Amino acid sequence: MTTARETVLGRVRDALALAPAADTPVPRAYRTGRTLPDTERLALFTDRLVDYKAQVHPCTADRTAEVVAEVLRERGARRIGVPAGLDPRWLTAHDGEVQQDSADIPAPRLDALDGVVTASAVSCAETGTIFLDGSPDQGRRALSLVPDLHVCVVDLSTVQVGVPEAVARLVPERPTTLISGPSATSDIELERVEGVHGPRTLAVVIRTDV
Repeated sequence: MTTARETVLGRVRDALALAPAADTPVPRAYRTGRTLPDTERLALFTDRLVDYKAQVHPCTADRTAEVVAEVLRERGARRIGVPAGLDPRWLTAHDGEVQQDSADIPAPRLDALDGVVTASAVSCAETGTIFLDGSPDQGRRALSLVPDLHVCVVDLSTVQVGVPEAVARLVPERPTTLISGPSATSDIELERVEGVHGPRTLAVVIRTDV
């Protein structure tokens, strides 16, 4: 008697045998190469972030440490996690504890942190999306998902207008995390609930001259 597993696999084999031998070309005629002046790109990105209920803190590069410390202080965040490659100058004004993350730290232990500070790879102004690619200054995915507060530093020079422009700057082989505001979902009555699948608060420090 044929088992259900054999039946399913047999149908898969039959479908593969009937499939075209060559790959089907995918049309990629979407818009690319769009640009905007810095002020317009910053305004669009900020508008989308605020709409997603993220906190936005524009500053010049020389005020990065000051603004990051202000954000942490306002949230009462004393014990902070950071990826190993984060610029240490960004935390010189923070007077609390800084814990450098590593793969040896179990993900559940990250919940004891008050927040995390990371850099970013690229962002999309049109959708208000920040891309993390696991680089040394961004860390592993768990670090940006488990703590309740995520302070993300974004250089305006890495903010692209649209999704095609942003994706073009990513390395396909790197693990990519897309962030559009704090983690949120809706219950059965469509009531918004934040912090279920990630940080309850997203604070974006945008360095406008970098």
